[in-house]
Amino acid sequence: MAVTSEARDDHKLGLAAEVLRAGGSLRLQALGNSMLPAIWPGDVLCIERKRGEEVVPGDIVLVARDGRFFIHRLMEKRESGWITRGDSLPQNDPPVEEIQVLGKVSTIHRKGRAVCPNGRVSPLAAVFAAMVCRWDLLRNLALRMRLLWDRRAYQ
Repeated sequence: MAVTSEARDDHKLGLAAEVLRAGGSLRLQALGNSMLPAIWPGDVLCIERKRGEEVVPGDIVLVARDGRFFIHRLMEKRESGWITRGDSLPQNDPPVEEIQVLGKVSTIHRKGRAVCPNGRVSPLAAVFAAMVCRWDLLRNLALRMRLLWDRRAYQ
């Protein structure tokens, strides 16, 4: 019996969620750019399980939604659900239930060094994120410059 790529992905997501729910930790590589400038594509994120009261607005969290994982910042906790948003996205995500928040990013590994995520976005980073959100050209330029910088650092 052949297993489809989608079935394999569902299995991997389920296994990762179980590891976190059991109190383990995961290391995942960031692929998207919704969390620029806090998280860049290629960064390796260490995610640890935290209880609901240990996660506070400002934390970067791993959310399971629609059969996918999202790494976004927790904006607020409401009765109707927890609100998350990517730093460089213009709108909040749809509310999620606490159980969908699988863990918190504890460390970002970038170019051989570990960075602890900051619960607050600096004013400069917020301006950069807003500009990257609104101007595709700037986002593409920033990503290309980052790629060139990374290549130069490894030569």
